[in-house]
Amino acid sequence: MTTADKPLWSPSPERVAGTQVMALIAAANDRHGLALKSYADLHRWSIESQGDFWSLVWDNSGIKGEKGERFATDLGRIQRARFFPDARLNFAENLLVRDDDTPALIFQGEDKASLTMSWRELNALVSRLQQAMRAEGIEPGDRVAAMMPNRPETIAIMLAAASIGAIFSSCSPDFGDRGVLDRFGQIEPKLFFAIDGYWYAGKRIDNAAKVVAIAALLGGRCVIVPYLGEDEALASQIPGAHTLEAFIAPHTARQVEFVRLPFSQPLFILYSSGTTGVPKCIVHGAGGTLLQLVKEHRYQCDLKPGDRSFYFTTCGWMMWNWLVAGLANGETLLLFDGSPFHPVPSVLFDFVSRENGVLFGTSAKYIDAAHKAGLTPRTTHDLSALRLMTSTGSPLSPEGFRWVYEEVKGDLHLASISGGTDIVSCFVLGDPTAPVWSGEIQAAGLGMAVDVWNDDGKPVREEKGELVCVKPFPSMPVMFWNDPDGKKYTAAYFERFDNVWHHGDFAEWTRHGGLIIHGRSDATLNPGGVRIGTAELYAQVEKIPEVLESIAIGQDWDGDVRIVLFVRLRDGVTLDDALVDRIKRQIRSGASPRHVPAKILQVADIPRTKSGKITELAVRDIVAGRGVKNQEALANPEALALYKNLPELRM
Repeated sequence: MTTADKPLWSPSPERVAGTQVMALIAAANDRHGLALKSYADLHRWSIESQGDFWSLVWDNSGIKGEKGERFATDLGRIQRARFFPDARLNFAENLLVRDDDTPALIFQGEDKASLTMSWRELNALVSRLQQAMRAEGIEPGDRVAAMMPNRPETIAIMLAAASIGAIFSSCSPDFGDRGVLDRFGQIEPKLFFAIDGYWYAGKRIDNAAKVVAIAALLGGRCVIVPYLGEDEALASQIPGAHTLEAFIAPHTARQVEFVRLPFSQPLFILYSSGTTGVPKCIVHGAGGTLLQLVKEHRYQCDLKPGDRSFYFTTCGWMMWNWLVAGLANGETLLLFDGSPFHPVPSVLFDFVSRENGVLFGTSAKYIDAAHKAGLTPRTTHDLSALRLMTSTGSPLSPEGFRWVYEEVKGDLHLASISGGTDIVSCFVLGDPTAPVWSGEIQAAGLGMAVDVWNDDGKPVREEKGELVCVKPFPSMPVMFWNDPDGKKYTAAYFERFDNVWHHGDFAEWTRHGGLIIHGRSDATLNPGGVRIGTAELYAQVEKIPEVLESIAIGQDWDGDVRIVLFVRLRDGVTLDDALVDRIKRQIRSGASPRHVPAKILQVADIPRTKSGKITELAVRDIVAGRGVKNQEALANPEALALYKNLPELRM
């Protein structure tokens, strides 16, 4: 057997037997008289008997609420399907599962701040916030918005809003004025929470002028949360504003009250990236979000009560919403805010090691950057508690897989996961009972009828196509905000294939039954009519040590499309003919001659969204002479100027 035919890791039989997947299989067999034996068996049953499956997840996970008699209706028409139409529950009630002195939240803000909040302290803060919100007239359906870092207070604000049945929406404090208003301005929050500032890469970032401007235009009550100690001064500049301390001062902690509402009660509003226009406001329901994320924490990640879970995320990325659901599973959450490489490149591994993290969640870009920074946590850190590493945001390259097993930990479940803001969860992700193969996502999620279709709407195997979901699932959006007839919602997911969710990822089933995501299908390259995923190209380019990262676009050229590759290189390295030749040879041998770019150009920066994803569409539009409609959606919009009017790309 060659190395390529061997998995990078396989769980031991003892480890498999102890997983919660196997416990769920036993429960399904016992309840329904089945003979399921494997994850594949369980997955097949979960999409054939959706109502029974999700009912079992509800019961087996200890969901609090009234489930009702009907588990699913109208499953034959995906947009009309409803799960648990008679149920009543509260999201916050299902997250505040403890009230003791053990840690619920452990926070680190670079080297500037640290805080541990017990379950008892979290309950107390949620109670006081809930009372203060009610005093402000917050009711079910009202919006509560937060421009906050990934701190314990942000989670408490969300839980207090959810306990009442209000709708919570967040973004990170590095968003510009326009970016915040393009989001929160659409949903008109009654309450707006904002941090007074934050730290990034050791720099003190004052938020005052931005918060004053945003609060004036949003119009609702503003509450200032301290980080830099400037909350009182900032609150005094905003008519009617409170500091957090003053907001909750009239209220003493008592038992949190939970309003149980229908399963589809709106819980979160998340936003599309907004790089092609004003962001779409995607509304997610309380029951579907809870059930889906509890399933992913318990069964796909095999996390257990008391486990310590870390995800490097901001409050502007759906992985924050994913992480906080770990409280429903009794996990302790490890929260980090700031630069992942400050004050030292190993800061995230320092944090996870010191706090005995069981889950280390991050992005593929971070793994690639850690690899290129020469980090070797396997030899420098005690990672004995670490059982699972997850990667998302973009496809994880085979080199990233290998680095994790060679330099992080050999006995580790590495799960590349993919889904999105659209479903506040994953379509494809980890299977703790199965081997890990280099470059592959292990499996479709339980209850997710995922497939890959060609342009004719036919399923394909070991062939690239469109990622689809052919049956409904609980975490489909409830609606888009300000879309009363549902036309925007239908156009986003259901216009390509009738009665089938079309996700917009370019994907491929592997011979092992796993999946490879080749990038967004709207960014797919089409030289000579052959569809090429950008991830295939990046996987080869970033094997070159001098290349830190890259971005590829298709440029209309002479009646066809040619591939143009931009590379950001290590400091002091210049793109010369020899390096261009090495890059082309690597692409030709590692991918195919069709993947070889017609042009390779060096750039100083690559534009990315606030959640860290590179944005091929914005670069493509700039190169073509078109404007980018919403540059506020980018973390570094100034980078776009590097791609404008390049003489090498003129017709």
